[in-house]
Formats: sequence, structure tokens, C-alpha cells
Amino acid sequence: MIPLVGEGGTNMLLIVAVILGLGVTSQVLADRFRVPSVLFLILSGVAVGPKGLSIVTQDVFGGALTTIVGLSVAIIVFEGSFHLKIEKLRESPSAALRLITVGAALSFIGTTLAIRFFLNTTWGIAALIGALLIATGPTVITPILAVVPVRDRVAAALETEGIVNDVTAAILAVVIFKLLAAQGATPLAYLTDFIERLSVGVFIGLVISAILWFLLTRVRTPTGWTPQNARLLTLVGAIVAYSAADTIVTESGVAAVATAGIVLGNVGLPYEAEIEEFKGDITIIVLSFVFIALAALIEFETLLDLGLAGLAVVAVVALVLRPLLVFLSTTGDRFTRGEKLFMSFVGPRGIIPASVATLFAIQLGTPAAPSNPEGASILAGTVFLVILLTVVFEGGFARQLAEWFNVIPMRVLIIGGGRVGTELAERLEERGENVVIIEERKSAAEALRNKGLSVREGDGTNVELLRKAGGEQSKTIVAATGDDDTNLLVAQLAESTFDTETVITRVNEPDNVDAFEELGVKTISSSASTAWGIDNLIERPAMSRWMTELGRSGDVQEVEVTDESLASKTISDVNETLPEGCIVALVSRDEENTVPEASLNLEYGDHLTILGRTEAVHEAIDQLHPHD
Repeated sequence: MIPLVGEGGTNMLLIVAVILGLGVTSQVLADRFRVPSVLFLILSGVAVGPKGLSIVTQDVFGGALTTIVGLSVAIIVFEGSFHLKIEKLRESPSAALRLITVGAALSFIGTTLAIRFFLNTTWGIAALIGALLIATGPTVITPILAVVPVRDRVAAALETEGIVNDVTAAILAVVIFKLLAAQGATPLAYLTDFIERLSVGVFIGLVISAILWFLLTRVRTPTGWTPQNARLLTLVGAIVAYSAADTIVTESGVAAVATAGIVLGNVGLPYEAEIEEFKGDITIIVLSFVFIALAALIEFETLLDLGLAGLAVVAVVALVLRPLLVFLSTTGDRFTRGEKLFMSFVGPRGIIPASVATLFAIQLGTPAAPSNPEGASILAGTVFLVILLTVVFEGGFARQLAEWFNVIPMRVLIIGGGRVGTELAERLEERGENVVIIEERKSAAEALRNKGLSVREGDGTNVELLRKAGGEQSKTIVAATGDDDTNLLVAQLAESTFDTETVITRVNEPDNVDAFEELGVKTISSSASTAWGIDNLIERPAMSRWMTELGRSGDVQEVEVTDESLASKTISDVNETLPEGCIVALVSRDEENTVPEASLNLEYGDHLTILGRTEAVHEAIDQLHPHD
């Protein structure tokens, strides 16, 4: 044991320093190994807890734990909701709505029944745990999405679910806990209490948002102080919203900061980028502190006491209820089967259930009503067991799951949502690529959204808009407007600002082709492509019809050979291993293209053009190019 507890504030400061140091280290390791930071935070907490070095114990924080956790939750929830843009919600509104309503209800009822059946506890404790385990939370979802670049509609659905269900879970759990002591409470009493807490939280959040908006947009300060003032006012506003609402009605603070975050994140605040960056840094520190502190309090004896019944509950929550609610919520939307499976197996629980369960377990362990020491043990043990296993397996293996289900698409940014841009986006979407269109015309942007496409409204030559749309992460940027000057400027920005791997431009006037080619970008001449298409219809009608249907019955894809075991093998050998229904039609090596003979030996890094049935072509790509 390391004797850090006992001699006044010096030891406390040292403990805090240790926790923060581990938190920063966890973040660095997470970035290095491309896994969610939550995994390293939990492991760090266990290492410094009673079962490790005994640096952090329940006695360290004493009665201050409730306040520390509360303020931390306020900052974390505010930061997550601040990033939730209304524009992003339009990516999958129906799926997101069903996840936070039907999905939340199914999760609550199913988890409650599973706990009641497997752990044989009271209905009150079962319902309390069921309410807490609704929450997935932005604290675990956001780090996962940071290392797993899924399509926008998937990210929007998961982030919305995490933020909203955090609020739902916290308030519902408090209502159930408060009414446990009230014998004979009616369902109407539960519903009334829930609505009261939610309403107070939303109202306070709106009031604080209005005040902050006025101060940030109407009150003048010295120029040099303005960004700093914006950051500090926003931080203080989040804490005030939480504290004020929680003072009026217990646990309404979560709803208040979530409301304030969503409103302020969508009203176009000045210095919004600076606020986001500042809030992100603060959240990393706070999240690290709270997760490590709570993980240190895990009592493994309590987890082990649950035995096989506890593992059965985890299995029901993660392997039965989660896939069921995801598939029900995404029915009829443009989600691929792989995306649905990914969402099904990536629903780890986070800070809200951990913090609230810790506080409730402490209160249940006291003689005061609703005293229930056995229920306290089951509550803490079950919640932490679900958090631990889902974070470790779902969070830790999120990227592997994404690769397994093939949900990490190539990110393509298309500038111009006219006929050309729309047709291209729909074709790429059918192949499972993550496509974002930038369109300046409001009516056109709305029409594209109605088709289920991801759209950012604005000027495609604006660097900041390109960055927000994902320009830095895009492997391909396509300038597809009807204006050559715009397309040329987009190409220049893509090359100089984002260093994009592939830049393709539409050229409307044939005389401008040379100007684009001098820039070194790939060009598609409207007149030349039209002539080529007509020529194909005349000379190669069957091939032309088949090419028109690409993505439906057949496909042509180019793939780089990154499987070292295929090096030195002949085309004949490779064709035998490829799925039935596709062939290698072309081999590109050192910028030379050849129709391969059966005896041609492949080399690592060759580019193969695969032709055949859509499903077979995609299977061949996974075989030839197993590395991201």
C-alpha cells in the first residue's frame, strides 16, 4: 500500500495529481493504439484502487464525492450535447427518435425483467438498475466514434441516443429511488415526478441559454478578452444550469445542462470553435478524473458474488436487448446490415450509470429509508459489471467490430448537389461509402436531405465549412458544380489545405481542361464523358447497359493488394481463390495498365480491377485488401 491518505491537503493534492496524470496518459495511449480512452481509464482506476495500489479509496473523498461527481457530470453532458448539431440529427431522425423512445422503453423493461428473474431481487431494485442501464452516454460513444469513422447517419443516431438517454436514465432512476420509500406509490406518481424533473431541467436550461446568448452576442468587451470570456462564460453557465436546476428539483440538473448544450451549440455563438476546443480539453480532464475515481471504488467481491446470474444479465443486456432494439429502431432507414450489427454490439454504458449507482448504493447501505444493504450490493455490482464488460469488449474491440462488419467506409466529400453530384452520391451510398455533399442552395440541400443524403449547407469554397464537413478525413474530394472557377478553387484547397489523397473535378468547358490538369488533379470533362457514353451505346450496348446498372447487379472496383501471402502468386492462382462470380480484369503496376495473363505474378502494392457480381466483388476486396 502507498500511504497517501492522512496528512491534510498535501496528500489529497498528490492523489489528484496521480489521477490526472493517469487520465492524460490514458488519453495518449488511446490515441496511440486507436481504442477508446475509457478502457485505459477503467484499468487505471482499478490499478490505483483498493485492489491495486490503494491510492484511491472511498474514504479519500468522503462526503465530497457526490458534489465532485455531480459537477463532473454537468460538464461532460454539456460538452456532449454542445456537439449535437440539429443539422446532424437530420441524418437519421426516425432512427434516432425510435432509439430514444421505443429503444429506451424496451431496454428498461427487458433489463428490469432480466434482473428480477436472474438475481431474484425486489421489483424496486430491478427497476432502478433497469433505468440506469438505459444510458449508453456520450462519454463512451464519442471516444469510440473518434477512432471508428462510421457514416454520419450511424454516428448521429448513436450520439443522439447517448445524450438523450443519459438524461432519461438519470431522471428515471432518481424518480424510482425517491419513490422506493413511498409505499404504495401509483404509476401516475412515478410519471408525474418524472415529468416534473424533466420540465424543470428543460426550463432552467432554456433560461440559462438565453442569458448566455445575450451576454455572448450583445455585451461588448475588450477585443483581446472576448474569446477567453466566451469560453469561461460557457463553462460557468453549464455549472450554473446544473446547480440551479438541481437545487430546485433533485437530479433535474442533467436535463438542464443537456438542454443548454443543445441550444447553445445550434444558435451560432461567436467563437464557437474556441468554445468547443476549450470544452473538449476540460471534459477530457474531468472525464479522466471521474472515471478513474469511480473505477477505483469497484469492489470485485461484489461482482464475483453475482456469479453466473450476473453474467446472464450482461448477456441479455448486450446480446439480446441491444440488437433487438437497434434492429427495431433502424427498420426502414438507409442503414446497411453491417451498420445495424455494429450499432447492436457497440452500446457500452458509461459515466451516468456509474456515478448515480455509486451514490444510490451508498444511500441504500445506510439505516435511513429506503435502506436495503443487499439491494445496494446488487445495484452497484450489476451496474459496474455491465459497465466493465461492455466497455472492455464493446469499447475495446469497437474498431475490430467495425472492420468485421465492414462499416468503415471511404469518406467522400462532394461539392455541388446538382444532378451530377446527386447521382454520384447515390451511387457511392449504394456501395456503402460515407458521402457528404456541400450545397449552397437551401432548397436543393433540403431536397437532398429528403433523399436521405448527408448534406452541409453553404459555400463549398469556404475552408472552415470544408473542414467541418470532414475535409481533413476525406480520402476523396469531388468538385461537381456547374461552375469551373468554383471547381478549380475547391481543387486547389483540397490539394493545399487538406492534402487529400484523390481530388476529382468536373470540367464544364473543354477549353479549361488544361488549367485543371496543370494543377495535377483528375478531371472529368462533361462533353468528353457524354461523347464516350454515346459511343459505348453504339459500339458496346451490352457493356453500356451493364455499366449503367453498376451497384445493383454488378460492380467494378479497383483494389490494392495488401495481403503479403498473395505476392508472387499468379493470376490463375488468385482467380481460383476469389469468390465465384468475379474476375481480375486489369492489373496496374508502376502506372502501367495491362490485361493480365494467367501466368502473371502479382506483387505487393499492385492495383487490381475486379469485375463481377456486386457481392462477389466486395468479398474479393476484403480478401485482397485486408488492411485499412
